[in-house]
Amino acid sequence: MKPKSSSNAHRGSDFSDFLVEEGLMADAEVLALKKIVALEIQEALTETKLTKTQLARRMKTSRAALDRILDPGNPSLTVASLGRAAAALGRKVELKLVPA
Repeated sequence: MKPKSSSNAHRGSDFSDFLVEEGLMADAEVLALKKIVALEIQEALTETKLTKTQLARRMKTSRAALDRILDPGNPSLTVASLGRAAAALGRKVELKLVPA
């Protein structure tokens, strides 16, 4: 029996190639970075034994705003809010641009 030929142009290609071709790579990278940051903040919360309410108070923001920062599916995050969260947790932020 002869195998069916695929009409899928992406079959066998690399997933990152697909994301680039579809113009989705930048969005995927931003969302992945946000998930990492949210996880790191959550881990720091656990490590310092702070509640979200206490952290929000230290950041001088609302609990709802902190929940948006901690939401891995919400890519919105300003450097200022990240800096406030880091400072409130006794941390600092390091950002750098690297070649693509």
